[in-house]
Amino acid sequence: MKNKIKQYRKTKQISQLTLSEKVNVSRQTINAIENNKYDPTLSLAFKLAKILDTTVDDLFS
Repeated sequence: MKNKIKQYRKTKQISQLTLSEKVNVSRQTINAIENNKYDPTLSLAFKLAKILDTTVDDLFS
């Protein structure tokens, strides 16, 4: 599942570490999600979408 997390994160000027702290996961988890090596849980996907000011549908296509 391709995602746009890195694109949204860069637009908002948020580091992987900052984003990971906001959603309570490790920086490595954010990195793995961005590189399509890990699919987040639905609750994590909603948290990411909320912080990045988008929808889950738009974030994951």
